[in-house]
Amino acid sequence: MKAYTVGELARLAGVTVRTLHHYHDIGLLKPAHVGANGYRSYGEEELLRLQQVLIHRELGIPLGEVAAILDAPGFNRLTALQQQRRRLEAEASRYRQLVRTIDRTIAKLEGDRAMKHAELYKGFSDKQEEYEDWLVERYGEPMRKSMGQAPKLTEEQSKAAMAELRDIEQSLASAMEKGIVPEARELDMLVERHHRWVSRMWPQPCTIDAYAGLADIYDHPDFARRYETLAPGFARWLPTAMKAWARRQAA
Repeated sequence: MKAYTVGELARLAGVTVRTLHHYHDIGLLKPAHVGANGYRSYGEEELLRLQQVLIHRELGIPLGEVAAILDAPGFNRLTALQQQRRRLEAEASRYRQLVRTIDRTIAKLEGDRAMKHAELYKGFSDKQEEYEDWLVERYGEPMRKSMGQAPKLTEEQSKAAMAELRDIEQSLASAMEKGIVPEARELDMLVERHHRWVSRMWPQPCTIDAYAGLADIYDHPDFARRYETLAPGFARWLPTAMKAWARRQAA
C-alpha cells in the first residue's frame, strides 16, 4: 500500500497538517515511520486509526478520551465501526423525522394545514440504546452487562414517564434560574423526585452511589446540549445538584 506523507494525509482526510502534528504529539496518531529528516509517513493502519479518531470527534468525545478508547484492551475496530454505524443511522433517521416535523410545523404556522399536537414532538426520543453504546465505547463491554435490560414500557407508559421527566427537569431548571445554588438543601425534594424517576427506569435499584455516578454520564454531548436548551448553565448545575444530594444521603 502507498505510504502517505503528512501533507498528503491531511489533504486526504480533510484536516490540517498542524492537526496531524498535534495528534502525533499527544500520542493519538503516531506515523508508521519518521525519517532521519523528520518527515512522517503513514500506512493503512494509521489511516484506519485516523478514521476512528475523526469518528469519535464527530460523536463529541473529547480527544483526551479517544486514545484511551482506541488503546483499551479488547478494542475491536470492526465492532466499533458496527456500533458507530448503528448509532449514526439511528441519528440520521431521527434527523429525517425532525425535518419532517419542522416542515409540518412551518406549514401549520403558515396556515396551510392542520397539525395534531402529538405531531409536534415526532423525532424526539430518549435515545437509550445510543447512550448505552456510548457508555460501552467509553468504558468497555463489561459496562453493557452492568446496565442490564431497561424495564419494558407500553407506548402510553413511555409517554407518561417522559412527561414526568420533563416536569422534573423544568422544575429543577426553574430553581437554578431563581439563583438557588446546586448544593442547597432546599432542592432535596426535587432531586429526590429525580432519583425516584431514575430508579423506576433502571433495570436494577439505583443506589446513592450509582445516582452520583450517573451525574458523570451527563457530560455526553447530547445531554449537555439538551440541558443547555432548558436553561443556560443547567448542564453543569444539575450534575452538581445530584452529587450534592447524594453526599447528604450518604452522610
